[in-house]
Amino acid sequence: MSGEIHEDHPFRTPEELRDPVRQFRGRLAAPVTIVTAGTAETPAGLTVSSLMVAEGDPARLYVLVGPTTDLYEAIMDTGRFVVHVLRGDDRRWSDVFAGLRPSPGGVFSGLDVSETAWGPTITSIGDRAFCTLNHFEEESFVAILTSTVDDVTVADLADPLVYFRGGYRGLD
Repeated sequence: MSGEIHEDHPFRTPEELRDPVRQFRGRLAAPVTIVTAGTAETPAGLTVSSLMVAEGDPARLYVLVGPTTDLYEAIMDTGRFVVHVLRGDDRRWSDVFAGLRPSPGGVFSGLDVSETAWGPTITSIGDRAFCTLNHFEEESFVAILTSTVDDVTVADLADPLVYFRGGYRGLD
């Protein structure tokens, strides 16, 4: 059981009530990222796996975000955001920014963060895209954000954090 309180997630939807589209989406391995936006006074961040990068001139980044989140409000206010690609050992931060693990003092507490024109940047996470919002469209329960990739920082990422069928996985 490795220190867990429950054998299974206590709030997981029973199998017979699960949405088939959500189940299909869960079978698509997805990167785990933290998207941040806002200012020093109003920083916001959220764990996001629903995103896509399109190469081109300019490169585009598409991200799905809940329109009721603090992150969405911060992006709407500033028009910019940062996408941080998480490593295998960043699971704790993924859970904190997803609201699954408590973080006294707020989600940024305990992190080294620098302020940039795109919003708060988590300095310990080396792979980042700095984006400017071009367009957004609210669709169903999400907002589809279309952005231009203004700058990218690439580190030596050998063990990315991946989300698959409701849990974290490695590439091995």
